[in-house]
Amino acid sequence: MAATLLGPGDPAPFELHNEGGGRGCLLICDHASAAIPAALGDLGLDAGQRRRHIAWDIGIAEVTRRLAGRLDAPAVLSGYSRLVIDCNRQLDDPTSIAQESDDVPVPGNRGLDAAARAARAAACFWPYHQAITAQIGRMREAGRPPALISLHSFTPVMQGFERPWHIGVLWNRDGRLAKPILEGLGRDPAICVGDNKPYDGRAGRGYGVTMHGEREGLPHVLLELRQDLIDTHHGAEAWADRLARLFEDMLE
Repeated sequence: MAATLLGPGDPAPFELHNEGGGRGCLLICDHASAAIPAALGDLGLDAGQRRRHIAWDIGIAEVTRRLAGRLDAPAVLSGYSRLVIDCNRQLDDPTSIAQESDDVPVPGNRGLDAAARAARAAACFWPYHQAITAQIGRMREAGRPPALISLHSFTPVMQGFERPWHIGVLWNRDGRLAKPILEGLGRDPAICVGDNKPYDGRAGRGYGVTMHGEREGLPHVLLELRQDLIDTHHGAEAWADRLARLFEDMLE
């Protein structure tokens, strides 16, 4: 099925960055790309719509790569737009292949049959998650089971509400990473930190951290950075540096 959807000119379904990183930490980025397989055209959206936050998490791929370099940690980044299939949703979730996102209809996602949905999962969803599973396995075999950090970004305004947080720390029952992160970030009076905001990590959000972190017994957390803070190279670098300084001592 993957072969029928992805052509020779299409990107890979995932990027494994800094595979040989020596630190016991794995970064994952579920919404790193706005790419759409050529076979799906433009999903009925114009170029501007395809670059909006509805298609990907703006700025977070660059933060992830920079942070992986600073920490000497591997990272796995998704290769396709969340509008093709959302790698941060279970496949039976109604928003797995969104028919509408932030009031924008997605015509190319309407009326899909089971075979079309399965083809997207086989091409774009499963290879990404299998790459994460394989990387965790390699790190376990090397004697350094990783802490899992899932990186996302969020819009400054949603449904008319101006979100004040610079970064959100999403977590459920496992506070091994979340609590020291909240404590560390909270020491900086210039940063507004959301504890399970702008989304609630206890409400079933975060397929990646649930599947690869919680179920595997690994320390895990999902971080959300506000997009207007990381949508430039300078902003992405500044936040990667800030997080690296926080994590370096904590992960040791």
